Amino acid sequence: MTLTELGFECLGARPEAYAISPTLLLRLRITEPSGVGVHTIALRCQIRVEPQRRRYSATESEQLDDLFGDTARWGHSLQALQFANLSIMVPGFTGTTEIDLPVPCGYDMEVAAGKSFASLDDGEIPLLLLFSGTVFVRAESGFTVRPVPWDREARCRLPVAVWHELIELYFPGSGWLRLRRDTLRALHRFKSRRALATWDEAVERLLEEAR
Repeated sequence: MTLTELGFECLGARPEAYAISPTLLLRLRITEPSGVGVHTIALRCQIRVEPQRRRYSATESEQLDDLFGDTARWGHSLQALQFANLSIMVPGFTGTTEIDLPVPCGYDMEVAAGKSFASLDDGEIPLLLLFSGTVFVRAESGFTVRPVPWDREARCRLPVAVWHELIELYFPGSGWLRLRRDTLRALHRFKSRRALATWDEAVERLLEEAR
């Protein structure tokens, strides 16, 4: 048996409502048309963002300036971004199966993928899924082992609205900002000296004083 026709297709994406941390579910369809039963697949998936495959509004371009530079340079600087490396066990099937691929997500504005997603207002986020791994195939005595062909891939057009829905589900009405420890301690002292109740109030007070 050869697995040259093993195929992958991304059917859509949705937020996982009950995960411990923000998780995106990509719905995958896997096809093995030879009719030989697949015992299981130890599947690996690398996900990349392909920012060059969409258009950007003036506002979005401005938000992305510190990530990709001035738009005049985008012909060279708008390169693929690493998003995730995942592993999952695919249950046995014959012909075709569908599974959910959980993708843990963050809202770290220092990370390139998170920064690019947060800069988008609408449209879609082009994703490239690159697959590898090991296929265990049913045989008369146990099973045989085959690699997932190195050129297996699929593309996904992740709606920006789905990303916003995911982030709002886990961080309602808020964002995430990483600070150095010494900066955070200084901010804490500022907050305490002025008897401010929340971090939002501390930052708002600092902005008022800076004006």
